[in-house]
Amino acid sequence: MRYIDHHAHMASRTTDDYAQMALTGCVAVTEPAFWAGWDRSSPEGFDDYFRQLMEFEPKRAAAAGMQHYTWLGMNPKESDNREMSIEVLRRIPALLPGPTVLGIGEIGLNRVTTNEITTYTEQVALAAEHGQLVLIHTPHLEDKLKGTRITLDVLRQFPALPAGHVLVDHAEEHTVEAILDGGFWAGLTLYPQTKVSAPRAVDMIEKYGPERLLVAGACDWGPSEPLAVPKFIAEMRRRRHSEALIHRVVFENPVQFLGQSPKFRLPAGVTAAAATQAG
Repeated sequence: MRYIDHHAHMASRTTDDYAQMALTGCVAVTEPAFWAGWDRSSPEGFDDYFRQLMEFEPKRAAAAGMQHYTWLGMNPKESDNREMSIEVLRRIPALLPGPTVLGIGEIGLNRVTTNEITTYTEQVALAAEHGQLVLIHTPHLEDKLKGTRITLDVLRQFPALPAGHVLVDHAEEHTVEAILDGGFWAGLTLYPQTKVSAPRAVDMIEKYGPERLLVAGACDWGPSEPLAVPKFIAEMRRRRHSEALIHRVVFENPVQFLGQSPKFRLPAGVTAAAATQAG
């Protein structure tokens, strides 16, 4: 079955990972800007990183027969540094017209500090001003509920930003309902240790239905799984869910959300009708 992984940090993955994802049916990935594993020492470091996301990664993906799109933003971990954040945010508007840039992300909160909330709010304002889609990171573990509540409260301050243009990622059992009730999209992240397993993600789809729910692997430089979505598909099949339902979650839903950007295009020859064929 063809699928789209809306959250994959491919800059930290090997070319073999691209190939394996393509072999298992992945036709497109979108890559949010994120923390490199260490704090960057200058705003110029972001210039090079954004150039990698916009220029180099699409070429690696294309070699495997996949589309690569990106999001630009000041990641939650480094957004606590206000001096750095201000400089990085000044750079982003000029990059938004890039042909593979879908919007602002991943933005949000890490430790839920005052500085993080300020930087996050400024980036939501930037997205609203420029009519961009938004991809939001919610905090890990014990800060998840508090951080998600603040995340949603900030979004409500910007009525010019349609709720349907916002994906609140890393949702879990205690946050997914509030995200969906707000009219936003909710992302279920198939990631070991700090997010959700495939069985937990299927549980939530069984409880809430497929409307405005997405799944992704969020593979990065840490312990993570570039083939998380195919394993989710296997779990859905193990529970005897229909191919139509699986197809909706892993293909139709991301196409519906990402397709709100006029830049999003599937590879030549890939259509919704053909997407249920084996990858």
